[in-house]
Amino acid sequence: MRTSSPEAIVVMVSCPGDRAEAIASALVDESLCACVNIVGNMRSVYRWEGKVLAEEESLLVMKTMGKMYDKLEARIKEIHPYELPEIIALKIENGSQSYLNWINDSISKA
Repeated sequence: MRTSSPEAIVVMVSCPGDRAEAIASALVDESLCACVNIVGNMRSVYRWEGKVLAEEESLLVMKTMGKMYDKLEARIKEIHPYELPEIIALKIENGSQSYLNWINDSISKA
C-alpha cells in the first residue's frame, strides 16, 4: 500500500527480537515515527522458499503519518535484517484527535 496522504497510519513490521529496540529507536530518533510499540515473544509461522517455517519474533507497531510512508519503508529496508521484511500500513480511521495531533506534531518537527 503506497500512500502519500497526511492521515495517521499504523505500520506493522516483524523482526528478530534482538533487533527490535535498535530498529524502533532509529525510526523514532529520525522522526519517521512518533512512537513504536515493541510486542515481544511472538511466534510467526510462514511459507518461505517452498518451506513452512516458524520463528520467534517481535512485532513493531509504528504510529506515523501517511506522508512519511515512503521514507519509512525505505529506511526499514535499509536497517532490517530480513531479505523481505513484513511492512504493512493501515490507515487509522478513528482515534483520539489529541493523540493523532501528537503523532503529526512529533514527525513534523524533523
